[in-house]
Amino acid sequence: MSEKLELEQLPAGAVDAAPGVNAVGDLRRLSAVPVDLSVEMGRTRMTVGETLELRQGSIITLNRMAGEPVDLLVNGTAIARGEVVVIDEQFGLRVTEVLGQPTVGAPEASAEPAAGSEA
Repeated sequence: MSEKLELEQLPAGAVDAAPGVNAVGDLRRLSAVPVDLSVEMGRTRMTVGETLELRQGSIITLNRMAGEPVDLLVNGTAIARGEVVVIDEQFGLRVTEVLGQPTVGAPEASAEPAAGSEA
């Protein structure tokens, strides 16, 4: 009962050049989609045992130096860097650099977290 279906192969670039397709207009339809933004000061790698030993007052050494820009993440992906500011007793982020788009097929650049911590 199954029939063989043959589909016509589209020429390269046909999707990009399709008439009536407006990439900016298509992206505007996504403007109401919620995303999670977070600011990352740094990272570290710890063992489960080291994590279980954390107490109030413990210090965890991160892989960033004081004064370095922090990352702005959208759903876990870095899109910008900036500096932390305080506005009316709340933290904020002044964006100083918008990161370029990663190349297709290239692994996402992520620095290996610094090892070690102080407890």
